[in-house]
Amino acid sequence: MNRAAKPDGVITRGTTGINRLRRSDRWLMHRPQVVDLLNSTPHPLVVDLGYGARPDTTFELAARLRAVRGDLPVVGLEIDPARVVPGRDGVRFARGGFELAGLRPVLVRAFNVLRQYPEDAVAGAWAKIQSALAPNGLLVDGTCDELGRRCAWVVLDAHRPLTLTLAWDPFDVDRPGDIAERLPKALIHRNVAGEGVHDLLLAADRAWATAAPHAAFGPRIRWRATLELLRAQGVPVEVPRRRLRDNVLTVPWAVVAPSAS
Repeated sequence: MNRAAKPDGVITRGTTGINRLRRSDRWLMHRPQVVDLLNSTPHPLVVDLGYGARPDTTFELAARLRAVRGDLPVVGLEIDPARVVPGRDGVRFARGGFELAGLRPVLVRAFNVLRQYPEDAVAGAWAKIQSALAPNGLLVDGTCDELGRRCAWVVLDAHRPLTLTLAWDPFDVDRPGDIAERLPKALIHRNVAGEGVHDLLLAADRAWATAAPHAAFGPRIRWRATLELLRAQGVPVEVPRRRLRDNVLTVPWAVVAPSAS
């Protein structure tokens, strides 16, 4: 590990909680792109960037991704030296920021970090992390509420954003548009008329209302019907083949990419 580089970033609040990031963890461990990357890389490394005041979610990420690849090393990075704790269970911790402490991971998760930065800082932070990724590496930049019931994240490769995913507890959200308050920093100020993410949420709300006859079968069945409606309307949503515990909406980044200012 390169310890000479000064950590890039600022100390944030560090709020965290046990099982807070379970929805993104579940998505990652079943995402073919992630599974293939972890299994095809000779010596993959995963970094959890900005794990906060306690490393619970880093250990949870390691445990879940090790269901994909059992020998997976995981490093938690925190810019606040007071939050760096001793490693255990094959998980290490170190001080680091957007420069990733000189590491070259195939997967970086940064949740609830950039939400505390100004919008104009996002592109630079993304670029810094992307430049440190191993070949074919991925960055997951996300946001969630305090209990992890409502989440949103962007997946990027070394060159560009690839997808936006929204995920939520089926029994905690009245309509898809309620997730707007948890959009990643790159999009949260773009939920206005004329922007792609605004159009997506409106379309999802309308399809959700149209799928109301399915409500008697539960919110998961109703959501699957909503996805099918969106797909039929030309919205390029992913319709999962397997049954999901969470309601999930994934679209290509092009659908929600912010318009030029």
